[in-house]
Amino acid sequence: MINIPKGTKDVLPADAYKWQYVEGVARETAKLYNLKEIRTPVFEHTELFLRGVGDTTDIVTKEMYTFRDKGDRSITLKPEGTAGAARSFIENGLGNGVLPAKMYYITPAFRYERPQAGRLREFHQFGVEVFGAKGADADAEVISLADSLLKRLGLKVKLRINSIGCPSCRAAYNKALKEYFAPHLDGLCYDCKARFEKNPLRLLDCKEEECRKINAQAPSILDYLCPECAEHFEALKAYLALAGIEYEIDPRIVRGLDYYTRTVFEFVSDDIGAQGTVCGGGRYDGLIGELGGAPAPAVGFAAGIERLLLVMESTGVKIPEEEKPLVYFAGMDAECRKKAFALTIALRHAGIYAETDHMERSIKAQFKYADKIGAKYVAVIGGNELQEGAMNVKCMASSESEKVDFSSAAEYFRKKKGE
Repeated sequence: MINIPKGTKDVLPADAYKWQYVEGVARETAKLYNLKEIRTPVFEHTELFLRGVGDTTDIVTKEMYTFRDKGDRSITLKPEGTAGAARSFIENGLGNGVLPAKMYYITPAFRYERPQAGRLREFHQFGVEVFGAKGADADAEVISLADSLLKRLGLKVKLRINSIGCPSCRAAYNKALKEYFAPHLDGLCYDCKARFEKNPLRLLDCKEEECRKINAQAPSILDYLCPECAEHFEALKAYLALAGIEYEIDPRIVRGLDYYTRTVFEFVSDDIGAQGTVCGGGRYDGLIGELGGAPAPAVGFAAGIERLLLVMESTGVKIPEEEKPLVYFAGMDAECRKKAFALTIALRHAGIYAETDHMERSIKAQFKYADKIGAKYVAVIGGNELQEGAMNVKCMASSESEKVDFSSAAEYFRKKKGE
């Protein structure tokens, strides 16, 4: 027997409706904010992620699925959705169209990491990207979209925001971080020792307990913001107030990707363990230029669908059950099953959810199966019904029955569907 790869998970037919519900709410919410869907390849040239995500991030240094294809090109399965959307924005000249370019995606992504609750090696993201708008109002709108989505899904989460400044003011902050962490180098983990020289800001993102204790007293980026970044952050808070969105300021939020500038944010839950982020994002004004396009501001976020479902389950959120068949056609013998099959197909063409037997079950067994799949009505066809041209329709809830002509089946069940 060949088993599923570690860190992946089957979505079985019995559970697929939960995914469809979350994805449906995500699409509806995106539509309310005038976002259009973008679909990018599952794999991209590795350079895209090296330049976009950052070569000091855990994703690039430890977690990417990278391989050489038959043309000896380095290819990587996408570890996140933003870089691909940014590449498409540049390559397809979307910056020359109507701005801002507002888009969303629902995509699989791949990271080689230790599987844990809500974190798999193949996972799925709902992501939002807005290209071309530089103001804090765009940041607030993106945060509002995320807030709306989470509330519509019935989740109780907390919003935490921060600003990590721009390259100009971050230079002074990186210097302050080095001065703070230098006496503590021996107590840092191996990865943080490497980050100390290359990207000291990433020290604040470490999940190792000892490193977290050390960085708890590190300087705050908010004390080093340049006037423009400070003004942007104040404007963001004002727009969030206008939107009626509560938040906490957390100067330790830096996010795990190098392309972020200024605004960063996370929606967190206490119901999925220590790493409780269910949605996170921010502004990345330098990414388009870094990837070779004409510089353009951008802001966005991503939410892991597995994590959303995990929080919904752990907090008792009820997902609407999937639709059940309206009618099950039961045939007593081979000829009757042929008529049942024909009527089932005819009703499906009429837009009515219908089912019939494919296992040559007895009538008794067919009734049991109809009950198991939740059919509201069972239409029984026997020899007499074939001769009369009418079926015996039984309501499973009340056990009441009535005769219905074969020719009137679609009209009859269309009325029942509306009741």
